[in-house]
Amino acid sequence: MLNRRVFLPILIFELLPYGLVCAAQEAARASLPDDVAQSPTATPPNNSEQAKKPVALTRDWRYQLTPGDTFSIRFPLTPEFNQPDVAVQPDGYVTLQGVGEVPVAGKSLPELRKLLQDKYSKIVSPQAITVELKDFEKPYFVVGGEVGHPGKFDLRSDITVTEAVSIAGGFKDTSKHSQVLLFRRVSDQWTEAKVLDLKKMLKEGNLAEDSHLRPGDMIYVPKNTISKIKPYLPTSYVGAAYNPAGY
Repeated sequence: MLNRRVFLPILIFELLPYGLVCAAQEAARASLPDDVAQSPTATPPNNSEQAKKPVALTRDWRYQLTPGDTFSIRFPLTPEFNQPDVAVQPDGYVTLQGVGEVPVAGKSLPELRKLLQDKYSKIVSPQAITVELKDFEKPYFVVGGEVGHPGKFDLRSDITVTEAVSIAGGFKDTSKHSQVLLFRRVSDQWTEAKVLDLKKMLKEGNLAEDSHLRPGDMIYVPKNTISKIKPYLPTSYVGAAYNPAGY
């Protein structure tokens, strides 16, 4: 079973034609709030110079706490408040000595450290607080669809979509690698989708638009047209399509 952070769009592609999915994505994007609609993949106005330039998904990120993570807190000047094992509960809260319940899910370590300093400044003298992650969800990405070995993979370094496809066994003969989809969660309610023409990138040897992955990203490679209609065509027709010269 896929991890709780794995996106579900793959189920959509198993049930709906690709064109309907694209239409649904456009309708959803049109209804996005302004702050989300202007995400890195949103199309800039036609009268802007930026509209003529390729837009890539941002690669700036920090790990964000999620339920099930654990961390330690250390107070150099008041060690009686040290807490070696703080677990993020299923609702995203933690219970801290002296300050009670605090919501921490979705916060990066710098944000968590600042939050703790604000909370504890009311009961202890100002000091540097050390926060260390102990057990956390390892960064990963998912590749699905028409690749050799679809699945979930560890994100151990800075890799791109083309590299991720190679890690997943490369394209199958039935893949439509001119319309590879990259899904990325932008909030608890919204996931952005970007269509990448890997066929063109690889043919031209230009990977300028090859997006860098972030933890939790999902890549989906749809089927090409011939693989969709082949089960319903006479064998002789399919043979001619693959071998029009007759040999």
